[in-house]
Amino acid sequence: MKLTVWTYEAPPHVGAMRVATAMEGVHYVLHAPQGDTYADLLFTMIERRDQRPPVTYTTFQARDLGADTAEIFKEAVREAYERFDPDLMLVGASCTAELIQDDPGGLARALNLPVPVVPLELPSYQRKENWGAAETFLQLVRALARPRAEAREEGAQPSCNILGPTALGFRHRDDLEEIRRLMARIGVRVNAVAPLTARAHDIARLGEADFNVVMYPEIAGPVARHLERACRQPFTKTVPIGVSATRAFIEEVGALAGIDVSDLLAEGAGRLPWWSRSVDSNYLTGKRVFVFGDATHAIAAARVASEELGFEVVGLGTYSRELAREVRAAAEALGLEALITDDHLEVEDAINALAPELVLGTQMERHIAKRLGVACAVISAPVHVQDFPARYSPQMGFEGANVIFDTFVHPLVMGLEEHLLSMFREDFEFNDGAMPSHLASEHTAPRRETPPAPTAEPRLEPAAPAQGEVALLERPAAEADADLRWTPEAEKELLKIPFFVRGKARRNTERFARERGVAPINVETIYDAKAHFSR
Repeated sequence: MKLTVWTYEAPPHVGAMRVATAMEGVHYVLHAPQGDTYADLLFTMIERRDQRPPVTYTTFQARDLGADTAEIFKEAVREAYERFDPDLMLVGASCTAELIQDDPGGLARALNLPVPVVPLELPSYQRKENWGAAETFLQLVRALARPRAEAREEGAQPSCNILGPTALGFRHRDDLEEIRRLMARIGVRVNAVAPLTARAHDIARLGEADFNVVMYPEIAGPVARHLERACRQPFTKTVPIGVSATRAFIEEVGALAGIDVSDLLAEGAGRLPWWSRSVDSNYLTGKRVFVFGDATHAIAAARVASEELGFEVVGLGTYSRELAREVRAAAEALGLEALITDDHLEVEDAINALAPELVLGTQMERHIAKRLGVACAVISAPVHVQDFPARYSPQMGFEGANVIFDTFVHPLVMGLEEHLLSMFREDFEFNDGAMPSHLASEHTAPRRETPPAPTAEPRLEPAAPAQGEVALLERPAAEADADLRWTPEAEKELLKIPFFVRGKARRNTERFARERGVAPINVETIYDAKAHFSR
């Protein structure tokens, strides 16, 4: 654990909260000091849930450390059971309370409550949020799930469990709906969904299904492997994000269920394939893209960008160390070296060095891209409130592929519009003092009693760059060379280059000038460098 102003994942007890909040009839008693209740805001404010998480905090204070904190925990468990009457209880400690070593599991068992109590041992100083959610889900399944007693009857409809969606997950609610629709179209009955919307008895009957659908390996992977061993249930390996992956997923489910899915595959694949071949998208072919997020979404985004939209993926990384091997394999297939880190400063350095034209990442990469003046789209948690839309907006399935097309392409299109507005800002029709084009001109407008102030003459110097542009125009002191001075005319010409490639143009020009001993850099140098690097 280290002190930072930003973290991609919260401590593991927040992962446990995501599972408890997703389920029904479950209550989580968390041994935690006063102040750790901040986690409630993640669900009520960020996810915009209509009720607070089913979590009771002991909220002990400093003065309680000299007394019996174990008794405080036992009293909190007893009162939580009497007040909420849950079907199942989870008990554990936050990162701070973990240091006290009060043994929440043992204390809860000593109360002899009439409902199952699942103790959670989540090492906060070695693990993080997604691992905490996966471990909590696994402990629930180990405690409750049992293999089915009888084999499926001949001719009975095949069934599956859908595993992985939780509270506070990136588009989990809509992804689940899309997967349900796919299962219905294939002809597979959904036996249970977990953790989202599940109750304790749903977890208990997971073993009755024929196979499992794994939506998010970070959370459901350990459970799927456990059920494969304990209940002899195979599970899907393909995450259906993107058109090609959705088709592969349908084929995989058909093979597991023994169902012919050729008719479904022949129906079509949504709008993305046609749109990606259209004239409007072709001019985006070859755009340089940097991808970073959780392993599931980062791998999928890189595949869709590379194979389905014709972008060039120049960087791929994740903060999910548990799935680092899979991300490294995906990066190697693209000829890249994966960036495995949970330090946002390393990610920012990588984006700065690679100079992509589009960043696909988390909320943090959105901030980084804004500072650097680069187009960005959010494809993974952690996210902010705007990434929990009220509309239906899945990432999985054919409809999810349509959403992904819009998500990836629109930032680039809007970037072009911003560039055009910037390029023509001194034009007589587009400067800040011009009347909007849809209104009457000054020749046809009625005369005013008080004439308007005269419009200032167009400025000869370039307009001040926007906040996002400054970061690209300014160079770190370590890279600045005294002999690489830019003339005012060259700086003005540089502003005519689209903002999302301006940093790369500056670096290439300076490299060209440095190699040839050209000083100072003028307009001719810019175009000589452009011609050189275009060969």
